[in-house]
Amino acid sequence: MPEGAANPDSIEALIDRRFGLELNEAHGVPRSPALAALLDRRVTRKYRADPVPDGVLDAVLAAAQSAPSKSDLQQYSIIVLTDPGPIGRIADWIGTMPWIKGAPVFLVFCADIFRGRELCRMHGLNHSNDNLDTFLNAAVDAALAMASAMQAADALGLGTCPISYVRNHIEKVCPLLGLPEAVFPVAGLTLGWPEHRALPSMRLPPSVVVHRGRYHAEQLRAEVAAYDARRHGQEPLSPGKLKNNEVFGPKENVTWSENAARQLAVPERFGFRAYLRTRGLSVD
Repeated sequence: MPEGAANPDSIEALIDRRFGLELNEAHGVPRSPALAALLDRRVTRKYRADPVPDGVLDAVLAAAQSAPSKSDLQQYSIIVLTDPGPIGRIADWIGTMPWIKGAPVFLVFCADIFRGRELCRMHGLNHSNDNLDTFLNAAVDAALAMASAMQAADALGLGTCPISYVRNHIEKVCPLLGLPEAVFPVAGLTLGWPEHRALPSMRLPPSVVVHRGRYHAEQLRAEVAAYDARRHGQEPLSPGKLKNNEVFGPKENVTWSENAARQLAVPERFGFRAYLRTRGLSVD
């Protein structure tokens, strides 16, 4: 490395790479392998055929269970799929992510209120919290467990990709996984050995996401427009892979914010609340 050149693996360089900006953030922070791994995290959508050894998978799952949980209630469950049949069925139902079939492991992180009900029955008490707040707590517990699993996978050289689209077909996924009443899939996670490392996804600048003292929206549109330009220059969106092409049609030069708006403008999982009610949860 030339004298005076910035270390490309320094914490500052990794932060700049994540945002596509020279932010001069974390100046003087010593390099921590754990922090560097978080800042350099990349999604994996193509996997080698090699299986994940049971011991390695068990370590990832143990890390998932090491995540914090609301009031130590641990209101989540993890369904482990290694059989290509069920994994393929989920991929086919989703339809737009055929690469899921290439993952040797598919984990489904579920909000689990059933277990809490059973605990109350074990001790002769009524479960009095079948409500939206409990669902939110359980969903957050599941999300925290998934995040810990992703960190563990990265540390072991594995790759992952979260799949929220399992909720698009919740009425099929629940019986496929044998989920009892009051257990709901929050997200799936593909897991396997990466065939290659993708580029780090560029993120919105801290000025848009991090608010000090109070929420600041004064420069939101200008900041997003600048981010759109940076991101389009690094990873332009393919017209064929835009959100809701069947509604808005494919087009050239769509920015990140326009693509996000295309997704948010069309209702998703419209019947989700009604389905939760059929599974014994009050969400009004």
